[in-house]
Amino acid sequence: INLRYENGLLVSAATRGDGITGEDVTANARTIRTIPLRISGPCPKILEVRGEAIMHTADFEALNRRQKQEGGKVFVNARNAAAGCLRQLDPSITAKRRLHFYAYSLGEVSEEQGPFAETQDGLLRRLESMGFPVAHERRICRSPEQLEAFHQHVLEIRKTLPFGIDGVVYKVNSLRLQKLLGFIAREPRWACAHKYPPEEALTRVTAIDVQVGRTGRLTPVARLEPVFVG
Repeated sequence: INLRYENGLLVSAATRGDGITGEDVTANARTIRTIPLRISGPCPKILEVRGEAIMHTADFEALNRRQKQEGGKVFVNARNAAAGCLRQLDPSITAKRRLHFYAYSLGEVSEEQGPFAETQDGLLRRLESMGFPVAHERRICRSPEQLEAFHQHVLEIRKTLPFGIDGVVYKVNSLRLQKLLGFIAREPRWACAHKYPPEEALTRVTAIDVQVGRTGRLTPVARLEPVFVG
C-alpha cells in the first residue's frame, strides 16, 4: 500500500492496483496500529511511504480459530486473509484482524529539505526513526558470496520470523544508481528476488478417473488424499 502524508498527517492510503490506479483503503489503514497517523519531528511536506500490509502468523491462526468458533469462513493462508481484511467495507472488522505494516520504499516526496536519503539502507533507517516498522533482517553485502551467505542465514531463521516469506530481495544500495538503472515494464533493474524452494509434501493416489473431452479425447485424472502446502 501507498501511504500519503501531507505536513506530517496521514491523508490517504491506496493499494498498488495495476501500478497506476489502486483502491482507496484509507479508513482501514487508519486502524492498523503500526501505521503512524502523524509523523513527529522533521518531515517533508509531501511524503508517500510504500510498504506491505501483512498478517502475522500468530494473528492469522487466532483469526481462524475465532472464525471456526463463530461458524465463519476459515482462511487458507495469511496472504489472502490480509488482502481481504484490507478491502473490508467495515473498518472495525479490519481493526479486529490485526494487520501490520512494514515500509520498504517511497513514492512522491517533496525535497524542500534536500534528498530524503542517499541509500536504500539510509532510507530504511530514516523511515524507522519516523516510527515506521521496517525489515530488521537486512544486511549490506559487497560480493555475491555475501549475498549467498545472507540468503542462507535467512533460510536458517525463516521459521522463527513472525510472518511467512518465500525468499529475500537484493537491492542496489545507492538510490542514485537505482534511478539510473530504472525499470523494465513493472520490474526494477536494481532489485531481484532470490526465492527459496517451494514447499513440498507427499500424498497418496486413491483413484484414477477418466474424463471424456468435447472431441472424445480421454484424459486420466488422479484423485489424491488432501495435503496442505503453504
